[in-house]
Formats: sequence, structure tokens, C-alpha cells
Amino acid sequence: MTIREYSNLYEYIRNCRTRYLLGSLFLLGANGFALLIPWLLKLAVEGLKNPAPGGHAPGYYAAWIIVAALAHGLVRVYSRTFILHAGRRIEYEIREDLHAKLQSLDLPYFAMGRTGDILSRFSNDLANVRMLLGFGFLNIINTAIIYLAALSLMVRISPALTLYAAIPYPFMILLVKRVSHSIFHNSKMAQEELSRLSSQVEENVSAAVVVKAYCREDAQTEAFRGIGTSYLYYSMKMANLRGILIPFMALVGGVGTMIVLLAGGSRVITGELTLGDFVAFNGYLVMLIWPTVVLGWILNLLQRGAASMARLNALLDAKATVREPSDPVKMEKISGRIEFRNLSFSYNGTPLLQGIDLQIGIGTRVGIVGPVGSGKTTLVRLIARLYPVGDGELFIDGVDINRISLQKLRDAIGYVPQESFLFSRTVAENIAFGRAGATLQEIEGAARLACLDGDVAGFPNGYKTVVGERGVTLSGGQKQRTAIARALIKNPAILILDDPLSAVDAGTEEAILQGFSRYYGDRTVVIVSHRISALRDCNLIVVLDEGRISERGTHLELLEIGGLYAAMYREQQLREEIAGY
Repeated sequence: MTIREYSNLYEYIRNCRTRYLLGSLFLLGANGFALLIPWLLKLAVEGLKNPAPGGHAPGYYAAWIIVAALAHGLVRVYSRTFILHAGRRIEYEIREDLHAKLQSLDLPYFAMGRTGDILSRFSNDLANVRMLLGFGFLNIINTAIIYLAALSLMVRISPALTLYAAIPYPFMILLVKRVSHSIFHNSKMAQEELSRLSSQVEENVSAAVVVKAYCREDAQTEAFRGIGTSYLYYSMKMANLRGILIPFMALVGGVGTMIVLLAGGSRVITGELTLGDFVAFNGYLVMLIWPTVVLGWILNLLQRGAASMARLNALLDAKATVREPSDPVKMEKISGRIEFRNLSFSYNGTPLLQGIDLQIGIGTRVGIVGPVGSGKTTLVRLIARLYPVGDGELFIDGVDINRISLQKLRDAIGYVPQESFLFSRTVAENIAFGRAGATLQEIEGAARLACLDGDVAGFPNGYKTVVGERGVTLSGGQKQRTAIARALIKNPAILILDDPLSAVDAGTEEAILQGFSRYYGDRTVVIVSHRISALRDCNLIVVLDEGRISERGTHLELLEIGGLYAAMYREQQLREEIAGY
């Protein structure tokens, strides 16, 4: 464990310093009342053994002991309330910041991360941090107060006896030093394996259809068992370390008590120590046993918290590669003129696009085709700056895209991705996601343009029908058309359609294309499609091959060239003819 893991907690703790301070003050008061009880016992015993004229009766001290015990219980409640509430508050704030950080990160981060791992950080890792900042902080302060106060009173009663009681403690310190690194390592590994378990479950649930269709239930069960075994291994190592540490802490307290009984008892017999002092000393020594045992639990909590904070820090400190410009250009409105100037793009060192030169005028409809892996999707994602773009390589309305506010840029773009993701909400809410505050009339209009209105009419609750997780209750074509409607409702200046009609039949495609022809107007439209029929109304068609523009022109011009586009067109025609027989 290092302090570095906890560095991000400083600001959160500082914001809750009032709660922690009040909790610590109440904890100080609670321990003050607890420490008063052995001293009252001392006075009571001495009063019984050597009653002084006019002294207090045992009942007097008993009454004060009851008062001290009640006050201790009452003040202890407030100390726990303030400190535990601070831990919960910090957990809430960290969760909010984690979610905000996720929203600020870009596609490259999510391409490398796993959903289950991210969810595990929000649940298990945050729970460990909350325990540390709540119960952990409470017991750290409580242990420090009891040790300082009890040891001071013990030294006041008998310095020599205090020294005897401390004999076993160096052995405890040596053990703690030896096991602390192992606890941190195994705790972090256990959290990593738990993240893998979460990812495995999330993938199995999301891909239930694929798992069933390929009869891979047994293989997935074995994969889960393998990860579960690894998690069990590290968890058991943690349990073994705790099993050694905590009983050893209790043993230290017990050995100290035994030494005090032997050494202190002889002193009482010889008269070097009064019976009252011996009773009080043992009372304070007994008070040290539980904090000593708790030290092992605190150490475990500190190491688990450090391991979890290391994982949370990796997310909190993550930086987006696509960032807001420091000095954005003020643009009243984006018209939709797009220009690529010798654009190149690589991902993790792999070149995906090279030397792209392309001008798209306002209101132009551009189609992009090419073999699988030629860079079509990457190219259109760069228009929305979903991936980082080099300076001076991509311009919108003559302005470098890196100098345009992300909010301004993306508000002007309607984007339909290849994979039509839907939220587990109603059809209307999924369409309205593209435009905050959209009216039902606007939602219905967008659905008509996407040829979704006929399907919605057959749904049990119309536009209020919940589509299920990832739109599981809808067909592939219905999901695509819902995503199209979501983009159209924005009324964007630039419309990007990334293979939007792959899951619809020819008749529906024809109807959608006719609706689009009325909708396009002066919007700039970029369509990526494997179906050449979807590009028939385009003013320009660009053919990508291995990340470069190999051909460009209208449909007829490209057919006359007789290159890659013509070959793709003939292949699709042949497939349609075969399917017609």
C-alpha cells in the first residue's frame, strides 16, 4: 500500500471535514466516558478497602458508573452517525464523479475496457472505499484515542507494569509488516478476478441468443468456473492472512493481560501497588484488547481500500483523447460543408486511413462503399470527432474541426451507427433521445420518415411500448429504423448513416429511401452502405480500399470505369437474380 493510491481521496475528505471533525469530537467524548469507568472502579475499591470518614459509599460510585455508561452509549451513537454518514457521502460523490468521467471519455477508452470491469468498480471497489472511510476511519480514530489515553493512565498508575504489558507488541508489529504487502497484492488480484467474473456474466446475459444457438452453455460454464476458481484462490489467501492476523492480535492482548496479572499481582501482595490501582490498570488493559484485535481488521481494510482506490484512480485519472478546444471558434450555425485534407488516421499503431482528400459541399449526398475493413466507419466517425483527428486534416464550414466546440459540432450531426443501440425504455423515449423536449408530434413525424409508424401501430402500447434491454423485443429492422428516427428528429445539418438499412427488406428500404429523398433538402448526407441500391440518389460515391480512396464519381461514372465499384455492383445484381429464382 502506498499513499499515492489515496491521493484522490483528499478533496473528498476535505469536503466532509466538518462531519469527520464532529464525529471525532463525539468519539473523543465517548471514549472519555469509557475511560472514566475504570477510574471510578478504582475509587470504589479503595473506598471499600480503606473507608475514609465522610467518604462516598460504594453506591455513589456505582451511580456514576451507570451515568458514565449511559453517556458513553449516547455519545457513541452520534460519533458513528457523523463518521458513517461522511463515508456514505464520499461514496456518493465518487460515484457521481466516476459516472461524469465515463461520460467525458471517448470511444478509444471504451474499446479497450470491459463493461463488467467498469461495473465492478462502481460496486465492489466503491464498497471497499466506503467501508474504509466509514468503519475504517471510525476504528482508526477510536483505536488511536484509546491507546493514547489508556496508555497514559496506565503509565500514571505504574510505568513498570505498562512496560511489561507492552512486551508482546513488537512481535505484532513485525507480523503486520510481513503480511501487509501480501494483503494488498491478494486484495487487488481478488478485485481484478471479481471484475472478470462480472464481465463474464454481463457478456453471457447480453449474448444469450448466441450462446444458446451455438450450444456453448457448457463451455461458458467452464470459463466462468475457471475465473471463479481464480477469484476463490485469492479470496482464500486473503481469508488465511486475516485468519492469522486477527487471532494473533487477540493473542497479543491476552499475553499482555497474563503478564500484568503475574507481575501486578505480586506488587499488590507486597504493597507496591494498591488494589484499586491494580483494578483500574486491568480495566484499561482490557480496553486495549479490542482495539488491538481491530488493528488487524483495519490493516486488512486499509490494504483492500488501497487496492480498490488503485482501480478507481485508473478510471478517475483516465484522459480522453478527444478534448474540447481551449479556444473554440464561435460559429452561429453549422451549414454542413466538409473537407478532408490529406487525412490519415491510425489506431494503436495500425494505419486505418491514409491520404484522404475529399470535399463535400452543403446539401451534397455522398455515398461511401468498399470492402470490409476498408475504413468506412472510421471515416464517418471522424466527422463527429468520435476519434481524435490531426490538426489541419478535417474542416467543417472551413473551420478546423479541432477548433469547434464538441457540443456545437455534435448538435449539428445526426448519426446512425452500424449497431443500433436502444435503451431499455419506450419507443418514444428512444426516438426522443436525439432531441431533448421533443413533442409526440415530432416523434411520430420522425417515425414516419423512418417507416416505423406502421410497426408501432401494431405494438401493444404504441409509442409507450418498452423495447427491453438493447431493444431485445424489436426485430433488427425495427431497431435500425428506431435509430434512424432518433437521428432524423434532431433535424441535423449533417446526417451520417452508417449502413442503416442492412437489416430491412428491399420493400422497406425502397420506402425509407423515398422518405429520405423528401427529407434531405439542403442537408449534407453521408451514407455508408454495402447495398449499392441505397446510394442511388447520391451526388458522389467514394470507394475506399485499404484505407485509401480508390475511386470516386457518380454511379454511372463508376460503372464506366469498370473498377472495384463496378465489380461490387455486378456481384450484388447476380445475387439478386439468384435470389429471384
